Amino acid sequence: MPEPRIVVLGAGPAGAATAIGLRRLGYAVTVVSEWRRFAAVEGVSQRVLEGLRNAGLGGALSQAAMPAHRQVHWNGQHLQMNQEFLLDRQRFDRALRDDLLRAGVSVVEGRVREVVPGDGHFVRLDDGQVLPADFLVEARGRQAPLAADRRRGPETVSLLNGWQSLPGKPASAVESLEDGWAWMARLEDGRCYWQVTLDAAGLPGKAGLADYCAARRARSALVAELFDAQALLPAQVHARSSTAILAGECVGPDWIRVGDAAMAVDPLSGNGIFQSLSSALQAPVVINTLLRKPERAALAQQFHQQRVEQLFLRFARIGRDFYTQEQGWAGQAFWGQRQGWPDAQPLHLAADWQAVRVERRPVLRDGLVDAAEVVVTADQPLGVWHLQGVELAPVVREIRSGRPVEAVLSGLAVEQQVMVRRWVLEQGLA
Repeated sequence: MPEPRIVVLGAGPAGAATAIGLRRLGYAVTVVSEWRRFAAVEGVSQRVLEGLRNAGLGGALSQAAMPAHRQVHWNGQHLQMNQEFLLDRQRFDRALRDDLLRAGVSVVEGRVREVVPGDGHFVRLDDGQVLPADFLVEARGRQAPLAADRRRGPETVSLLNGWQSLPGKPASAVESLEDGWAWMARLEDGRCYWQVTLDAAGLPGKAGLADYCAARRARSALVAELFDAQALLPAQVHARSSTAILAGECVGPDWIRVGDAAMAVDPLSGNGIFQSLSSALQAPVVINTLLRKPERAALAQQFHQQRVEQLFLRFARIGRDFYTQEQGWAGQAFWGQRQGWPDAQPLHLAADWQAVRVERRPVLRDGLVDAAEVVVTADQPLGVWHLQGVELAPVVREIRSGRPVEAVLSGLAVEQQVMVRRWVLEQGLA
């Protein structure tokens, strides 16, 4: 049987992580991507850096990430945070391609004109190339075609401004505004960025955006503190959607959506790259199952779809809770819409031992999606399989049968006993 032809559309973090994961499983992979059309920078946490390294993207990080002092003006408070890492996206994207090439992934630079279904998929590029694919990975982020059954949050737009100033110490800041919020950063080479996120309605036309943004910067004390007088002049503006979107159906027998193409969260959650990786890291195993074990296709599709949906809700609730922390503008329309979306459910539900149950669910085992008994809790609706190498379903069953916890755990290593005992108590066992 010939090896499947796998084509990944997009070479951002999600597409790159999926491609490298597939190479580790022995697949030949082709990635199609065009270069980023505008300069951008993102603020990321240490957790994001660790996730990128684990995904095989450490080379890109070494080229593009720099630590920066961070300030936060939120809910009437001025906080001096430790630091965040500023990621130069153009340098990062170039280095991602180097990571892909080192991993043995074929990279085709080009713009996708259309994807035509047939015996598999045919990817047509603007230069006339046609790439046949037995399996297609959609990783073009927000540029990917939207599904009809998508779910959307409040319509939101971000206006990114960039200009060149004098070199200086890297720094970043975020501040709340009456009708939105702004994030700003200064790189050590003097490149400056300021991005304001607002309701999509009511903005001036494209020709007036630069002056509009400059006028807003002029009213900010934080802008005056972080930048020099160059910040008060009109600068190049790039407008992009920041609306939270869940794509709807995210996987089929011979295709899958990952990263922002599957779910794109509000940037206030600060988890953009992290959530992209969250869906991409599981994708190679899902794809491997669809290709090697087609009898498990429904199980593999269920695994990916449920996790994408749960991740989306989790990150949406994190963003909601950030918005809710800002009470100074609570009566304003921008804040009111986002402080109640996507729902009123707490990010973490209270423990309830009586609600803990054992169910058979899809899990990842030996590079494939398989079925196993997991423990479903209020806070982990998809279930927990292992903890410290210990399967939890038998532990829960034995405790439910009346055996003392200490007797159930007695055969485990000391470290395992400590972790499992703590987990059981956290589930509300009296």
